[in-house]
Amino acid sequence: MPRLSATILSCAAVLCMISPAVADDAEQAKLCAEAEARYVDLFGHPSSEEEGVTVVTMYKYSFCPASITVPVGTTVRWVNVDKRTSHSVIVPDKPESDRAFPEEIIEFTFLTTGDQRYLCGPHWETRNMIGMVKVEP
Repeated sequence: MPRLSATILSCAAVLCMISPAVADDAEQAKLCAEAEARYVDLFGHPSSEEEGVTVVTMYKYSFCPASITVPVGTTVRWVNVDKRTSHSVIVPDKPESDRAFPEEIIEFTFLTTGDQRYLCGPHWETRNMIGMVKVEP
């Protein structure tokens, strides 16, 4: 158990120091277009048509989009559109989510304003899988 607590504290410290990985704009746009196409294939409609949530896809060790801006009270839904890889989400002051396997989701509702970095537990360190939610009043 102490090892798990140290890992969570280590991840929390990292959340305060790092910024989301930003690939070349064209490369990131291509990756996110692939992720959106995969989302449509899986769910039959664009992610923008989901009601009551803001969707971020998890694909090829990236969050798409890597940075979002939402009003306070918004629920963010991370959707794993990879074919074989599982991901988790760590947001400040919350325990790491369970792993989301392909086609599974993770949701958090953001109730406080400010910039809140998040990361994928198994992939932030080796793949720089980090994102940002900017929560506005």
